[in-house]
Amino acid sequence: MAHTNNLLLNALPADAATVLLPDLQRVELKRGDVLFEPHSPIAYVYFFEGGLSSEVAATSGKRLEVGCIGHEGFSGAPVALGVDRTPHQAFMQVGGPALRIETSKFWSAINTNAILRRVVLLYVHVFMVQIAATALADAKCSVEQRLARWLLMAHDRLGDELPLTHEFFALMLGVRRPSVTDALHILEEKQCIKAERSLVTIRNRAKLEGLAGDAYGAPEAEYRRLMLSDSSFAG
Repeated sequence: MAHTNNLLLNALPADAATVLLPDLQRVELKRGDVLFEPHSPIAYVYFFEGGLSSEVAATSGKRLEVGCIGHEGFSGAPVALGVDRTPHQAFMQVGGPALRIETSKFWSAINTNAILRRVVLLYVHVFMVQIAATALADAKCSVEQRLARWLLMAHDRLGDELPLTHEFFALMLGVRRPSVTDALHILEEKQCIKAERSLVTIRNRAKLEGLAGDAYGAPEAEYRRLMLSDSSFAG
């Protein structure tokens, strides 16, 4: 998989990658594109080469982002566990290229190659750690801390310029837009970011990390430990 920006695919040994390669289709995803709907069959698994997807939980009319995925992984974790649908929704917050594979062909591939299956399940574990970290941050952290955490996560996947709207920040933080505006102003005053309409530019990552504290870092460390280690691919 030498010609992809997806870190998970790039890290696969050649024999594991070869199992997927014939069935991967390159697509260009736009902002707002839905990857799967609640309680509906998941048609495709997407390995992102760019952009940012959000997985969202909803109840009683309220929606909250519980996880995000970029070029480090894939959308469709339930499929890797043998489940064809979920109560969650996933869609693109920032468009970008991706490689997609039909769910049935993905199941066949991970059941054919043990190393591929192991790496896919390791990523599912990392994503579950991210969801747990989100729940912990929502329970104990200020809006400013949580915003700093999400900006760091977006920065990991998109770089310095983040084309994210106030609606997105309200969704990911589970707060009203005025609270988002106040939190952005605080981070701007601390010279962490520059906030413009539908664009946030990271000015000082180190300051953002200091503000986020231990709200940020656990899923990222787990990704490095499990996904970027040669031992991850041991049969």
